[in-house]
Amino acid sequence: MLDWWLPENVSTYGQEIDWLFHLIYYITGVTFVLVFVTMLVFIVMYRDRPGRRAKYTHGNTTLEIVWTVVPALILVILTILSVPAWSRIKMTMPETDFVVEVTAKQFNWQVTYPGADGKFGTADDKTLLDEMHVPVNKVVRVHLKSQDVIHSFFVPQFRMKQDAVPGREIRQWFEATKPGRYEWPCAELCGFGHSGMRGWIYVHTPDEYGKWAAENLTAQAAPAAAPAEEPKPAAAEPKKEGKAKK
Repeated sequence: MLDWWLPENVSTYGQEIDWLFHLIYYITGVTFVLVFVTMLVFIVMYRDRPGRRAKYTHGNTTLEIVWTVVPALILVILTILSVPAWSRIKMTMPETDFVVEVTAKQFNWQVTYPGADGKFGTADDKTLLDEMHVPVNKVVRVHLKSQDVIHSFFVPQFRMKQDAVPGREIRQWFEATKPGRYEWPCAELCGFGHSGMRGWIYVHTPDEYGKWAAENLTAQAAPAAAPAEEPKPAAAEPKKEGKAKK
């Protein structure tokens, strides 16, 4: 029912997130209607009328218990229903050979790909600014860090939002199911440049990603041309000694 309102889901676990969102929305929507209708009824019933005097009332203990216990039970039920999705998304990490390191800083996203050695922090790493390129239908593992303050990695179409906390490396994953370009804003107020801190995640078909990687990650720089040898100075001809004049 609310699919028209939410951004398009292109994540393998997005359906689970949407189901919980819809459930919470329906519960709060029904509660809003009940409270609003009750308020209107009370406004009409207890409106000011000639000859009517205000009356003190202590309240109703039974009603107070009901409107305290019912919301508490709803929260418990929602927590139980969200455990499977939380466990699958946050507590497990699918196996993959595609790992990137993302460092958030005021006010950019730094995306680092490991080189041929498969390790971060070595000379063959490749770092991009405000852009990430991944293949479609591939589990992507993100090692998320922050260089300064709290930032938030947020891609609405992936149904993914994870804070980046200074001093911690947090692992997050996603698997995009549709090629395209997806906006990647920071969703945590991180300073005066917060509104401009955004990047783009490009989801490619396997062939397109292979071509991009070959051009940007695995391509080796052309070897520099050997410097031309400087010409050697010509050897000086020996001087001919003339006969001394008497």
